[in-house]
Amino acid sequence: MARIIGGIGASHSPTIGFAKDTGKQNDPAWKPIFDGFDVVRGWVQDKKIDVLFMIYNDHITSFFFDHYSTFAMGIDDTYLPADEGGGPRDVAPATGHLGLAQHIAMAMSADEFDMSFFQGKPVDHGFLSPLSMLGDANGPWPGKVVPLQVGVLQLPIPSPKRLWKLGKTLRKAIESYPEDLRVAIFATGGLSHQVHGERAGFINEDWDDEFLDLLEKDPKKLVKMRIADYAVKGGMEGAEVIMWLIMRGALSKKVKLVHKQTYAPSVTNIATLVFEDLGDAPDPDDVAAYRAHIGYQYEGADTLEGTYPFTHARSHENFRINTFLHDLVMPAHRARFIDDFDALAEERGLTADEKDLIENRKWIEMIRRGVSFFVLEKMAAVIGVSNPEVYAAFRGETLDQFLATRKMPITYSVAGGDKVKEMDKS
Repeated sequence: MARIIGGIGASHSPTIGFAKDTGKQNDPAWKPIFDGFDVVRGWVQDKKIDVLFMIYNDHITSFFFDHYSTFAMGIDDTYLPADEGGGPRDVAPATGHLGLAQHIAMAMSADEFDMSFFQGKPVDHGFLSPLSMLGDANGPWPGKVVPLQVGVLQLPIPSPKRLWKLGKTLRKAIESYPEDLRVAIFATGGLSHQVHGERAGFINEDWDDEFLDLLEKDPKKLVKMRIADYAVKGGMEGAEVIMWLIMRGALSKKVKLVHKQTYAPSVTNIATLVFEDLGDAPDPDDVAAYRAHIGYQYEGADTLEGTYPFTHARSHENFRINTFLHDLVMPAHRARFIDDFDALAEERGLTADEKDLIENRKWIEMIRRGVSFFVLEKMAAVIGVSNPEVYAAFRGETLDQFLATRKMPITYSVAGGDKVKEMDKS
């Protein structure tokens, strides 16, 4: 089974990535940053950590205010560096652990955490500043990651208590994963800072020291604090340290402090922290019961004849073709789909099998493969095929045969404007 070996806390200021990318390891003004991460890197290597569960917040790079989730967990196998305005950093992409991510996702849902899930999105400095520091002369850190993006930049945000509880579920999820993995929980953000308004530049090193001490010895006191309390003590942006409560909640009651360092050279008090978990192995009966709990809501759905539940695994395996068909909501893509399909499919990297499925309207084969019906109905609207025609194809029937099984023999589509009127006339 997977085990939680310990927890890591680290700031994710862009200062960190800037220092690494510009080679300031030996500059006295920057060296303390590298010294702290040297200890973290050494611990990760010494403990042979296989997977880092990375807790971070995006800085309105991949997650904008048009759809801002409280919790968004990565379920991808690759996470590319994001362009934050001046071009992406020249760092290696992170490798995701698909199996563990999918398992944790099921556990979170079972324990009533309403998560969003993402793939195909790049990660910004909130994720990459600390992770990139784990690389050494031999290259980037070779392990895998599971990212959790926490929305803390637009109010309302989750309470400290909610994050603490999420950490408790995270521990049960990881310890019930059947593969033998050594996992560390890596919380990022903070410490005290504020980067907007007349209070920009605010730092409170005394509070930072108190926070780190409480995190180790009395985290329940931090759980009881309000968001406003964190903002007063550590700056509005510094309140993001509540994300560290996920990490601490996932660890056992008693931890061993391995490393703690802070350094405040500019507008953020940059911290590195390592705890080792001192908890016992979980009871096998408890693990078995929790696995049953995780799967309870869906047990049996996958055996329904003619039914293909759209799981994270199917979603990931077919993300390319689903994205290609989803983009038919964009007029330019839609026009090229009709007039220049081969070139468009080539540009988007479709395989020969995927092109064949689309070109030959293999509706049921696409469903069986893992293409979502809700992109197929968009494709159908583009090519002038009604929804009932697609349903009939799924069942191996003609349209007339399918309509004969309905109370009213009607056809319809999600098409709009002139297109839907044209389809209605035909």
